[in-house]
Amino acid sequence: MAFLRWLGGIVILFWLLGLLLRIGGGFIHILLVVAAIVFIIDFITGRAR
Repeated sequence: MAFLRWLGGIVILFWLLGLLLRIGGGFIHILLVVAAIVFIIDFITGRAR
């Protein structure tokens, strides 16, 4: 799951860059939603262990 955290962090970084520079449009927002879902799933499964 550490890889997914890394990937989520990178996606959020690109999302912030997209917001600041007005590039990427809807694609980056979709990636942000995917990253948020991954973080939530990781958080829930991490607590269950």
